[in-house]
Amino acid sequence: MSASCSHDHAHGHDHGHHHHPLPSPGGGPPPRGYVRVLAVALVVNAGMFLVEVVAGLAAGSVSLLADAVDFFGDAANYAVSLAVIGFALPWRSRVAWLKGLAMGAFGLFVIGRAAWSLASGTVPEPATMGIVGVLALAANLGVAWLLYAFRDGDADMRSVWLCTRNDALGNLAVLAAAAGVFGTGLAWPDLVVAAVMAALALSASREVLRHAGAELRAGR
Repeated sequence: MSASCSHDHAHGHDHGHHHHPLPSPGGGPPPRGYVRVLAVALVVNAGMFLVEVVAGLAAGSVSLLADAVDFFGDAANYAVSLAVIGFALPWRSRVAWLKGLAMGAFGLFVIGRAAWSLASGTVPEPATMGIVGVLALAANLGVAWLLYAFRDGDADMRSVWLCTRNDALGNLAVLAAAAGVFGTGLAWPDLVVAAVMAALALSASREVLRHAGAELRAGR
């Protein structure tokens, strides 16, 4: 889903009045409002990480724990993005490349955690999954709406947008898993969603690594 939802644009193209101006390849001030949006996203994601860790452990849900790890990774991503704003494009691209690796590692972690849950036969508690899933979806949709105007920026901005968009898709999947667990009394809907979230992370990782690699090659 990640690859099909993202689009590549040359930075020199005119994206119209709906988009904010992008930082120059040599560094400089960020687009208007971008720092404030990243700061809000950092706080929201850090808070939701804590909520989903507690809820995931209490409910025995792999998909909630996977989403919690994702929230933590995104909070770290936003913090790094804030740290490199104004740096030259090669440095921003290198950071985006590292974030792409982190997204891939998250996908592999989820696959391992789902395998462990399958072996243990744990059935999650669907009510907690549903309530926390709705809260997480609202948080991610709010952040995604704030970041939408910056989605066609450099690799670092693109990685931030992809992370947030994938989170909202993951939240919908968690809600579907909660409904599936409630209806069947079995753990497999939770495990299937965990696998889907892993696939999203791996696909987004590939996209960010490709985009950042292209920028680094162009800057040589």
